[in-house]
Amino acid sequence: MTPTTVLCIAFGYVAVLLVVSRWSSRHGSDGDSESRFFVAGNKAPWFVVAFGMVGASLSGVTFLSIPGWVRDQEWTYLQMVAGYCIGYLIVATVLLPLYYKQKLTSIYSYLGTRFGRNAHRTGAVFFLLSRVIGASFRLFLVALVVDVLVLEPMYGGPTPWTWFGLTTAGILAVIYLYTRQSGMATVIWTDTLQTACMLLAVVLTVGGVLSAGGHGWWDLPQVLESTGLTKVWVVDDWKLGNHWAKHLLAGMFVTIAMTGLDQDMMQKNLACRNLREAQWNMGSFTVILVGANVLFLAMGALLWMHAESIGMAVPEATDRLYPLVALGGSLGPALGVAFVVGLLASAFSSADSALTALTTSTCVDLLETPSMTAERATAVRKRIHLGLAVLLWAVILGFRAVNDTSVVAALFTVANYTYGPLLGLFFVGMFTKWNPRAAWIPLVCVAAPAVGYLLESALSAGLGFSFGFALLPVNGLLTAAGLGLISLRR
Repeated sequence: MTPTTVLCIAFGYVAVLLVVSRWSSRHGSDGDSESRFFVAGNKAPWFVVAFGMVGASLSGVTFLSIPGWVRDQEWTYLQMVAGYCIGYLIVATVLLPLYYKQKLTSIYSYLGTRFGRNAHRTGAVFFLLSRVIGASFRLFLVALVVDVLVLEPMYGGPTPWTWFGLTTAGILAVIYLYTRQSGMATVIWTDTLQTACMLLAVVLTVGGVLSAGGHGWWDLPQVLESTGLTKVWVVDDWKLGNHWAKHLLAGMFVTIAMTGLDQDMMQKNLACRNLREAQWNMGSFTVILVGANVLFLAMGALLWMHAESIGMAVPEATDRLYPLVALGGSLGPALGVAFVVGLLASAFSSADSALTALTTSTCVDLLETPSMTAERATAVRKRIHLGLAVLLWAVILGFRAVNDTSVVAALFTVANYTYGPLLGLFFVGMFTKWNPRAAWIPLVCVAAPAVGYLLESALSAGLGFSFGFALLPVNGLLTAAGLGLISLRR
């Protein structure tokens, strides 16, 4: 596929997004502008929200990385997915009723009600830090692929950072343009389109590999079994980071923290008309997400099988497997088009909702714009929205300057530590009557993940033991313990 073709596909896709944005802005124009931006006027259809949330959850990391992981991890990721299902049940039955009862716009307002302003702002800052790094990392990965597909062939070699900067600036400019007016009211509809594009690309890829091998969809179970890459459960060595108990526990707490305590994901749920519809949304979303993950894992196994059958050189970076096969021509040009559209969808679907949620949290939690006049609140919100888009661009350029994907991935992992303090704060707030000293809450929330990191390093070096993804609840427990200590009174 030529760079010109990729650019034409990208421009066509962007045009469709802008049309959807224009339609959604008019469609939801009968309410307060700030309410539309933050929670879509609380009028979003729950089934549309459910489907669109899948795209935001998967993102470019899933689209590019999960198929590659299958070679080394097989289908063990499904252990985490099983934990996700438990977590989503808890979010729907415990957290959503709390948020709707208090009629929240930002979920971190609860921390202010329970512990005071220090805790409120601490929770918001941890979310902002995590989302800025996380959203930038996801866009960085996609931009790297665009760099290889478009910029390097046009430039004739490795491209200078200015070209890369212009590409990422263009992506963020598009996201800013279609979210600046109606925010969540637009994101809900654009994410629905983008989820459909991502899943369609995966379905076409699976079908293409089956067809290339002379098989039909009815042969899929047998073909997957023949790949030898479908092991799900790890039960033999409890020290491994992907042992089933750790994955199940981690999946549950990752969902509670990174969905139930995440403004980005919960803002979509708060856009539903009422609690019952929000719970229907979570249930439907869970079913669709499980199916989507199984589909991605199936595609990964088939891609590795296909790569071996055509004698393709195995990429050192496994997240390059999908683009190499899709654009290599062995499965036909249509699959290349589907991949490019799916890749663009994965980039936009995670970044647009992240930018909207970051704007919401900054305005509501830190600047308290709801207390301003309507005109001033809107003006401040628009400036913050633009400023955060520029911040994401700057962080992405910082990742490019590092020029080491392993270092950038480590930064992304560090960002995940920030959900541990949120988990501890909400747990103590909801299930205890402790009243920690307000001035010490930020200190505890910073110290807990640092202690968690040292604990993980010591156990790994001394015993060969790793918490793996289960380090998240460990950080939550450390935060809760710290909050308990500063609640003691003499």
